[in-house]
Amino acid sequence: MNFDNKKFRELLESIRLVYGYDFTDYAEASITRRIAHFMSSRKLETLDELAKMILKDDKLFEELVQEISVTVTEVFRDPIFYKSLRENVMKRLATYPFIKIWIAGCATGEEVYSIAILLKEEDLLSRSVIYATDINQKSLQIAKEGVYTIDNMKIYTSNYQKAGGEKSFSEYYKAKYNSVLFDKSLKQNIVFSPHNLAVDKSFNEFQLIICRNVLIYFNQQLQNKAINLFYDSLCPFGFLGLGNKESLLFSDKIKHFEDVDRKEKIFIKST
Repeated sequence: MNFDNKKFRELLESIRLVYGYDFTDYAEASITRRIAHFMSSRKLETLDELAKMILKDDKLFEELVQEISVTVTEVFRDPIFYKSLRENVMKRLATYPFIKIWIAGCATGEEVYSIAILLKEEDLLSRSVIYATDINQKSLQIAKEGVYTIDNMKIYTSNYQKAGGEKSFSEYYKAKYNSVLFDKSLKQNIVFSPHNLAVDKSFNEFQLIICRNVLIYFNQQLQNKAINLFYDSLCPFGFLGLGNKESLLFSDKIKHFEDVDRKEKIFIKST
């Protein structure tokens, strides 16, 4: 489906004005593909038809947001990243009397519970608070509930073990029928909240910020804006973790970070 560029930009601007969601700096190939899929699934042929519907229907617009925002994730996804956090970051976090962590773009929460488990095993969870944010309200609700299909537990257990976990992963959840519920003790120090990296500001100072596999859907300008937001939100010598296909390359703050683990994209704010 080919879009008229002017009409497409007018649609994004209308969304920004009506709902406050700014998708204008998302990577064009990604957002056009997702909007085209959304239109096809609802048998909409033109952007004018789409605009007429979503600008008057809040629920339909939320469905579009769910289509645009990416929710692919796993518990301990890319386990070597978590192993590196365990080996290179946790001991430094332990020097703080109180630890604040921001997981930006938390999707359906699997990554949030991964961090909570890691903190618990390092005896840091009781003095930590994890702020888990996402643009997608439906994903946030799933994250809050902490209920996932049992079919994925074999993969999650393997990821956990590769990430350096030494306990039985089943200690962290209860299985019932075809679902599992993560232990309530993991949730006690988690705050779930909506946040839009494109338009929202810093809301706290953190020792660790994790934003993995989100920036790849932004253009260079929005990537730079997000990295600046993370820089402003980190305390001196705070840590930043990105996805394995992401970098600080397009950020004007690149000189203000040093590598902790270059391969796993873990950085420390140096100045």
